[in-house]
Amino acid sequence: MTGDFALWVFLSRTPLLWLTVTLTAYVVADRVSAATGRHPLANPVLHAIWMVGLVLVVTRTPYAVYFEGAQFVHFLLGPATVALAIPLYEHRKTVTRVLVPMLAALVVGSTVALATGIGTAKLLGVPDSILIALAPKSVTASVAMGITSALGGDPTLTAVLVILTGILGAIMVTPLLDRLGIRDYRARGFAAGLAAHGIGTARAFQVSEVAGTFAGIAMGLNAFLTAVLVPLALALLR
Repeated sequence: MTGDFALWVFLSRTPLLWLTVTLTAYVVADRVSAATGRHPLANPVLHAIWMVGLVLVVTRTPYAVYFEGAQFVHFLLGPATVALAIPLYEHRKTVTRVLVPMLAALVVGSTVALATGIGTAKLLGVPDSILIALAPKSVTASVAMGITSALGGDPTLTAVLVILTGILGAIMVTPLLDRLGIRDYRARGFAAGLAAHGIGTARAFQVSEVAGTFAGIAMGLNAFLTAVLVPLALALLR
């Protein structure tokens, strides 16, 4: 028994172990999602999270140890975001034709996402420290954490809120847009990327490459605009 425990202690601090656990959980969750016809509630990110969390709880592994091993996945967020430029280039003519309405939707969507989040938090009496972490919730994690750090907030809390926003957005976007009768994949994708950043963009690519392209555009532009709007909005509230 002692030998088994010593072996686990050794393995738990091996970077490859937690990278393998992360990838395995996602692959399993993605297979389940595919088997359900990509049902919104079978979102692979959502189910991969609880599976990895369960492993950490059962093995009593601190998050810091897990992250040290799985941080390569975190590093790949940057290149993955940049890689969205490929479908953008391939569909550049389609994007150019709807540039003006797309920018209008960006301004409205980004402003509404920021205003509703901050407004609701203020009404509920949320402390300023949490308000700062909440404000960039609709932006991709790396950018949102940078915004929060620059404003003196807790980037770890921001990461949690960003992931929750993305998962909820990815779950809700398809049934909501179906109910609203919006069939244009350009509009559907743009809405997903704007409201649910990277997780919403991944969901959009599962449905259509055109939807994924517009989701990636919305995600990138919203990150830029939110980085400008958040400091201004918080300054007005002080």
